Amino acid sequence: MPFNSFEHYPMSWKPDRDRLQRPLYRSLALLLEHDIRHGFLAPGTKLPPQRELADFLDVNFTTITRAYKLCELKGLIHGVTGNGTFVSANAARSVTISKDPSSNVHIDLGFVASFEQTNDLVTEALKHVVEKSYLEQLLNYNDPAGIPHHKLAALNWMKAFGIQADTEHMAIVSGAQNALAITLLALFEPGDRIAVDQYTYANFIEVSKMFRIKLVPISGDEYGMLPEALEDQCSQSNLHGVFLMPSCANPTTIVIPEKRKKELAQVIQKHHLILIEDDIHAFLSADIIDHYGQPMYQLLPEQTVYICSTAKSICSGLRVAYIVFNEAFKDTMMKAIYNVNVKTSSLDAEIVTELILSGKANMIVTKKKQLAETANQLFAEFFPNTLHGGHPLSFYRWLRLPKVMHEAYSEGFFLEKGVRVFHSNRFLSGGNAEENYLRVALSSTSSLEELRRGLEILRESLE
Repeated sequence: MPFNSFEHYPMSWKPDRDRLQRPLYRSLALLLEHDIRHGFLAPGTKLPPQRELADFLDVNFTTITRAYKLCELKGLIHGVTGNGTFVSANAARSVTISKDPSSNVHIDLGFVASFEQTNDLVTEALKHVVEKSYLEQLLNYNDPAGIPHHKLAALNWMKAFGIQADTEHMAIVSGAQNALAITLLALFEPGDRIAVDQYTYANFIEVSKMFRIKLVPISGDEYGMLPEALEDQCSQSNLHGVFLMPSCANPTTIVIPEKRKKELAQVIQKHHLILIEDDIHAFLSADIIDHYGQPMYQLLPEQTVYICSTAKSICSGLRVAYIVFNEAFKDTMMKAIYNVNVKTSSLDAEIVTELILSGKANMIVTKKKQLAETANQLFAEFFPNTLHGGHPLSFYRWLRLPKVMHEAYSEGFFLEKGVRVFHSNRFLSGGNAEENYLRVALSSTSSLEELRRGLEILRESLE
């Protein structure tokens, strides 16, 4: 169809043909990225069909295909089988969640900290570590995967969660986020596709974008990802991996029961997928939640990378996490660990090890569980109809919003009222959602009284 015949033809996006340069596909992708990032194409906008856009621009069909593919790898757009191509919900912004430097101005119910009131026990352990005779041995480049006695303490810590492993198939890294980046770098390639929950960890969405890895949302229910939905997606597209948070999904607080884990494991095994199991909340679930069972790593040890951070359970500021992998992954994982980290601070790992071996880590966990229980009870006072399902000791809650409250209004609106919360679109892995939620952090305020004030503001604002 001649270009001029499209003059009055309705199209959601009409790029300027005169602005295209060679190679055309790359130039077109840059135009599309520009219009998305500058707000000319809103999230959820359905883009013109590839053949229609090719006719409009008078270019080869494959030019459009390659341009769309580049933008898809950047997380800017996504395709829905049978429905077309859409602008992604978080295409125009970063959804990375971090501590807000202006938190003294408002009450922070957005960033999920880890009840820092227990850090006095960490301080005591730090003083003891400084007095150790082998302190200087903690200050060099040796043992990039972790000092042997640190790894033994880690295995002892994870054994309580059901992990059976050895020191040759684990490493100490700088937090769960670092572990996720290392895993993606080591085991995946740009363009690979990883299945995730429709709502998933926001920082995993961002790090996947950086590595040009496509996240594929899979529908779920109150027990987590649906095995049949994962199976359907495996038959439709070439999936390479799955990312799950079985012990307490961020942000939905869903705990995957043992039965569902086994059903998902069958699909993952059948299609030879790599499972990334982010189990940072295992300390809240193992031997506490009746149907929790064992980690999925024990069901699929040959296909799973297991991540256990101590940030939420022991101390967030030390940035120590444990990562467990099989023999087939070992060389590539170790190479990635060395090239990304060189090594994780042995001094930090020694402090965590001291806490574990002295029993103070268990004291910290007990105190945090008590604080979490009290905080959840407090949340239930203000929002009594919202605690159906989900983890009873979660450090955050998933609060449904009235339908009239859209994303741009809600976050800014609550911030003006004096509380910081995050809208569900920050956690949307792809597509568009019919419902709107807020993730409300319960573990970041300096006191329960401050949490009460924040929840009161939140409730009054919703009313």
